[in-house]
Amino acid sequence: GPVDDYVHYHKVGVQLIYCRRGWVRVVYEDQGEPFVMQAGDCVLQPPTIRHRVLESSARLEVIELGTPAEHETWRDHDLSLPTSSINPLRSFNGQRFRRHIAADAEWVSIAEGITSRDTGISAATERAAGARVLKLSGTPETPINHASQTAGFRFCFVLDGEVEWTGYGDDFISLGTDDAWVLPSDRSYSLRTTTTTELLEISLPAA
Repeated sequence: GPVDDYVHYHKVGVQLIYCRRGWVRVVYEDQGEPFVMQAGDCVLQPPTIRHRVLESSARLEVIELGTPAEHETWRDHDLSLPTSSINPLRSFNGQRFRRHIAADAEWVSIAEGITSRDTGISAATERAAGARVLKLSGTPETPINHASQTAGFRFCFVLDGEVEWTGYGDDFISLGTDDAWVLPSDRSYSLRTTTTTELLEISLPAA
């Protein structure tokens, strides 16, 4: 039902919200009328953008990543949402608001056994962060190796399915739906799965 929220903003570096289960109705500064995020949808909340949560389904679940983890939140007593102006390309501290609608997204093959649904957050942050959903299909005899980066970290959340993971030269660890891991992005890791598995991958900077 209705959410007891108010117009506010965050002094943050990067902040994104992924709707995991249920739905939520939100409104953002300069982005038009309120809209509903369904399961699989994602938004990038650029620093200081004013916003408000209006309503949600029962048992709403979201995955939220913010950096730094501890940051200031301020109430805006003067601004009403939605704003009369609409400016989807407005820059907020070098980032643009981004709304990713899963139902309209295209799956693209990026490697053998891996397709990707990109959220567009990499472009909106000028590669300060990236977020995509990966769909894996393979066999235990064919591990899927991820390329490494030079700095930052990578967060992965198992949205659906089962996967075996190794990142430190140890034995493979079995992970299932709602499990997650974080790894420095200069360290590569391998995955293998016998089912179709979906992962949410968030990387700073963008992979």
